[in-house]
Amino acid sequence: MPLDQTSLLLELEPVVATNLDRHLSLAKEWFPHEYVPWSEGRTFDGLLGGEPYRPTDSQLPDVARTALIVNLLTEDNLPSYHHEIATLFGRDGAWGTWVHRWTAEEGRHGIALRDYLTVTRAVDPVELERARMTHMEAGYSNGHPDEILHSIAYVAFQELATRISHRNTGKATGDPMAEQLLARVAADENLHMVFYRNLLAAAFDLDPNHAMRAVTDVVAAFEMPGANIEGFGRKALSIALAGIYDLRQHRDEVLQPVLRQWDVFGRTDLDGDGEKAREELAAHMDELEAQAARFEEKREARRQRLQR
Repeated sequence: MPLDQTSLLLELEPVVATNLDRHLSLAKEWFPHEYVPWSEGRTFDGLLGGEPYRPTDSQLPDVARTALIVNLLTEDNLPSYHHEIATLFGRDGAWGTWVHRWTAEEGRHGIALRDYLTVTRAVDPVELERARMTHMEAGYSNGHPDEILHSIAYVAFQELATRISHRNTGKATGDPMAEQLLARVAADENLHMVFYRNLLAAAFDLDPNHAMRAVTDVVAAFEMPGANIEGFGRKALSIALAGIYDLRQHRDEVLQPVLRQWDVFGRTDLDGDGEKAREELAAHMDELEAQAARFEEKREARRQRLQR
């Protein structure tokens, strides 16, 4: 019989404690202010009567600017994310310690990104603040608020997706300082991914059929936590066309490596709904392959048209 949610929390707590210790031994202390070129800053217009923002203030490529804004707005919704995982995982013991540590590390990302974008005048600060207010007022809701394994599976994939998005955004800026900052943020996201990936690996040993169903459901309905950002579809398309984060990367660099770590297609302990879920997952991965190939063909055709 599948374990109930309370039993899963209790059974996984020693795994959380072990991986929390691992995380703390590997996580590096860093300071956002060290990645911000403060001497480039100028007072904006408004109360202090400085210079108004102009699009020409920054030489960042437009798509890099778009990706940076999407990444920052996603980080801004941290209060909603904290509420969701604190409600699900609890605030006591190793689970609670992890929840608060993760929140503190994620909060640092938003601080660093906003300071960099504001000081370098890479964004209109008025528009950025309005976008932040709109996005945070919408909040974030966990797609499976009462399902621990679904939630763990989601963040295992999402943290890796975020790592890749940050790294590729840094490269797209053409700014060595931005690239260093986003590489630092990506390193944190990678450690978060490993933590959640290891938790679900343990869950596969405890309740393989339930874990398999959770993975399949999450992969089939996956979307990034910033998907409710205003204009996200248009922004995501421009980001994909630039190769910062596209369907090929999602399939081959996010889903495949994590699924391989869990050995989902080689497991011999599945039956019933677990086996059915694995078959559904295999079919979905095949469909993602076809979709990724079609997108790549269209992107290449578009590139060739633009070069004529």
